[in-house]
Amino acid sequence: MAAGPQRKSSGTIARFPGPQAPELHPVIAVKLWENPCWFSFRINYLGLQFNTPVYGWIERRYGLMRPEYVVLYSLFLKDGISANDICQSSGFPKNTLSRAIQKLLRRRLIRRAADPLDRRRYGLRLAAEGRRIVDETLPAMLERERRMLAALTQAERQVLSKLLAHLVSDSPGWPAQVEQEEAQ
Repeated sequence: MAAGPQRKSSGTIARFPGPQAPELHPVIAVKLWENPCWFSFRINYLGLQFNTPVYGWIERRYGLMRPEYVVLYSLFLKDGISANDICQSSGFPKNTLSRAIQKLLRRRLIRRAADPLDRRRYGLRLAAEGRRIVDETLPAMLERERRMLAALTQAERQVLSKLLAHLVSDSPGWPAQVEQEEAQ
């Protein structure tokens, strides 16, 4: 596929910027290189390159589905948070996380703990076995991320990190829903 001009995401297509696009399934190539919504599709594609193999491996090795592991990892990052906190930060529906939490409680990978400031609230805590699983999986996750970033120089990684941080910082101002104006 020949390289075309790089254009912004204003409904125009941002083609592959190099002399030759990598060999991909034709539909994937069209979605990545011939798509007016290039940014979101490329971010999603890269996310899948991490999530699919990592969560597949975790499921095979530990018998944990992605929502269950997301709960463990969330508690690894900030122990004592609520199920609602995890729901808001993960994008998973409440019922999906509720089932995941129940399974983790039954397997004794997490435990409930009363909030010391408000006894009516409960936080979730990572149990020793849950921490062991996260400790065992973290090196594979870091290696996968390292491999994904290997095509970039250290300077490019810093620029990418800064640009993504800028977008993340701006994201609370984005509309929560797509609202299409009715045709007049």
